[in-house]
Amino acid sequence: MNTKLRLTILSFLQFFIWGSWLITIGAYWFQTKQWSGAQFGAIFSTMGIASIFMPSLMGIVADKFVNAEKLYGLLHLLGGITLCTIPLVNDPNTFFWVILLNMIFYMPTLALSIAVSYSILKRQGLDVVKDYPPIRVWGTIGFIVAMWTVSLLGIEKSASQFYVAAGAAFVLGIYSFTLPACPPTQQKTDSQKLGEILGLKSFALLRDRKMLTFFLFALLLGAALQLTNAYGDTFLHDFDKVPAYKDTLAVKYPAIIMSISQISETLFILAIPFFLRRFGIKQVMLFSMIAWVLRFGLLAYGTPDNPGIWLIVLSCIVYGMAFDFFNISGSLFVETQTAPSIRASAQGLFMMMTNGFGAVLGSSISGIVIQQYFTAADGTKDWHGIWLCFAAYALVIAVLFVLIFKHKHTKQEFDGAYPDEAVLSVEQA
Repeated sequence: MNTKLRLTILSFLQFFIWGSWLITIGAYWFQTKQWSGAQFGAIFSTMGIASIFMPSLMGIVADKFVNAEKLYGLLHLLGGITLCTIPLVNDPNTFFWVILLNMIFYMPTLALSIAVSYSILKRQGLDVVKDYPPIRVWGTIGFIVAMWTVSLLGIEKSASQFYVAAGAAFVLGIYSFTLPACPPTQQKTDSQKLGEILGLKSFALLRDRKMLTFFLFALLLGAALQLTNAYGDTFLHDFDKVPAYKDTLAVKYPAIIMSISQISETLFILAIPFFLRRFGIKQVMLFSMIAWVLRFGLLAYGTPDNPGIWLIVLSCIVYGMAFDFFNISGSLFVETQTAPSIRASAQGLFMMMTNGFGAVLGSSISGIVIQQYFTAADGTKDWHGIWLCFAAYALVIAVLFVLIFKHKHTKQEFDGAYPDEAVLSVEQA
């Protein structure tokens, strides 16, 4: 089996696990368990809480102590065990802690999957900017297949979705131990300081103004991502309370409609190498922010019938640019701007900002805002106002980004051959 195919399988399973429950957990929470919206915001914040420390911590371990592919496999096995216990939970407080434990195991694997893939590709003499996006696109396909599987099996509101995710986690955990070795890139010596031993050198990147600004905006965009993950599916499910909409395709199979977002991702992922080389990271991330404005704005006016359904579909298409041009391009930018010895840690730092602090910010604040300002006494939500509020948030971020982030793009920046002087080392930071 060739290298690209092996990494394609890894990417597919990585996101199949997440797609099995991430978009549909809202339906399980609200429609099946009938727990409160404020508590649901706390559930989505578990991703952020885990991402604040686990991706960086596991990146440090992979950089210094343990083969990355073995650590990656172990985390998935532990995550699979935790997923099997979720259906046994019958109160929201316990549910929070079990989901948090699962996120502690899963969230660092997002960064580790990137670090493992980049390491293996480079050892094979391949170009990560050119060769990684076609591999990563299979992760999105895995997410789509998982969503369709859960939806077509009729388990969007069922605890069975977590068993589907667990099965994929066990398969990927075992498979990871068969991957080419990705040994630590740093060796501990007696002369190293405590911070170096613990792998905290990657945090020195924040001393560089450009990288600090980049990571801060990654945090703010991470908040936007959690908004659409948390509320997209339950937004469509809420239409089943309206007799005119309850038999529409979008209400009966909302996960399938929302999967158009991931289908769009597959196209935009393949376009990333061209856009990065042609426009550079600043313009590509700006495109992402504008896409987030459109994503939320279109949802504000969408309905499950004609012609409103086409606004929802268009918002899903726009999502591909919104997500990929920020998330995938951002990881490639980090790869090109950091020294090899701290790249796994740097990817963990990027993940900490997006899925860590960003997720906590997006989940916690949005839950409070929606409950206080957009939820009626009978529990119904003003989705039009909610989505317009989110669109305004994304627009403010875009304006600030243009004014604050300074980066000069060069044609060689994403060509795959990075001269030493072009890579930001800890000493330079």
